[in-house]
Amino acid sequence: MHAPSDDAGKRRERNLFLFLTVVLFPLLSIGIVAAYGFAVWIWQIFNGPPGS
Repeated sequence: MHAPSDDAGKRRERNLFLFLTVVLFPLLSIGIVAAYGFAVWIWQIFNGPPGS
């Protein structure tokens, strides 16, 4: 049958997958978009809006 450590490994792998897909990747994507928006905002403070 299965060894107890094999079941623990599968459980740990499933928990890691859920953490990555439910918590980490959404937070990273929000953070990246927010950082880009902040960088554009700062750039426009010093250089004005595009086309001016």
